[in-house]
Amino acid sequence: MYVRQLDLRDFRSWPTLTLELEPGATVLSGRNGHGKTNVVEAVHYSSVLSSHRVAGDAPLIRAGADNARVSVTTVNEGRELTTHLLIKASGANQAQINRTRLKSPREMLGVLRTVMFSPEDLRLINGEPAERRRFLDELAALRTPRLGGVRADYDKILRQRNALLRNSAIDLRRGYDDASGASALSTLDAWDSQLARAGAEVIAGRLTLLDALLPHITEAYASVAPESRPASAHYKSTVDEAVRALLGDNTRDPDIIEAALLSELGRRRKEEIDRGTTLVGPHRDDLVLTLGEQPAKGYASHGETWSFALALHLAEYALLAGEGSRPVLILDDVFAELDAKRRERLVAVAEAAEQVLITAAVGDDLPANLDDAVSGRHRVIMENGESRLE
Repeated sequence: MYVRQLDLRDFRSWPTLTLELEPGATVLSGRNGHGKTNVVEAVHYSSVLSSHRVAGDAPLIRAGADNARVSVTTVNEGRELTTHLLIKASGANQAQINRTRLKSPREMLGVLRTVMFSPEDLRLINGEPAERRRFLDELAALRTPRLGGVRADYDKILRQRNALLRNSAIDLRRGYDDASGASALSTLDAWDSQLARAGAEVIAGRLTLLDALLPHITEAYASVAPESRPASAHYKSTVDEAVRALLGDNTRDPDIIEAALLSELGRRRKEEIDRGTTLVGPHRDDLVLTLGEQPAKGYASHGETWSFALALHLAEYALLAGEGSRPVLILDDVFAELDAKRRERLVAVAEAAEQVLITAAVGDDLPANLDDAVSGRHRVIMENGESRLE
């Protein structure tokens, strides 16, 4: 799999950009802040429909523009598809594959698969649980695009349920004996049912993914940091105890997880009404990363943190490559952050990839054994706040 052409309009610092690409390694060099990362961010966004740098879409649109457009032509085993994504400052984004308008951008998932390494990866280890949940959900959607839709549906249900808890707290406290209380509680019952159904699929998808990913994580970390403690990971859910009560052990069965969610939602209903927010569900879960017997967060050294972050993406790459075409590998300003051993492990993966997109402050600042794979070099400069290729 490789990207043959990238076209941007009003994306970040780029008024326009047309970039022809080839298999092999393409290097984008330039000073920090000149827009080289914006190019690979656009490619990655087309793959996972989110940015690795910001939570929302508004920062992706160039100042003064109403929307941004990202078009990517992907070649996969001889088949060529072009995705067009219109990113709006307000309202729903729009997408096309070739000339066919899609009902939702989520239908693009799977056309282009990417694995990105960036300095922001440290947040996977020492950041908030949301970073690790996003890692799982993006990878799950790449492998099984339907799960991207399930997660989006869950988020919508969660917003509606939270709005009810916030705005109807007085009615909810009145109970079923009161007309307005009964109405509000019946609505909450309906949201509970929908939240549990969608949430069970999200959790089951994450657990199934982790089953496949964990051996790769352990192996990748051992290869990057053989002198360190063994790495592992487990999924921590708000319904772990409820699942054990129903089954006695962990399960990947969505029906069991749904029952556990409903049980826990019922048990914590009063607390949720008092606090005005949903306390149960996959939006509160975490991927717990461990080194030996200790959690990596708070206990890993800086070197161990980088090694674990690298291992997560090496595992992601190995999993995707083992299930189909090798994904496009994106290396965003990471070589300067890695020591010789970690560079060597990353270069080994890059050499096996069909296409690698690399950003670096200095174009020649690459491991020597990667030079032979370079098929294109481009220098990014900025003039009057706008990026362009030199």
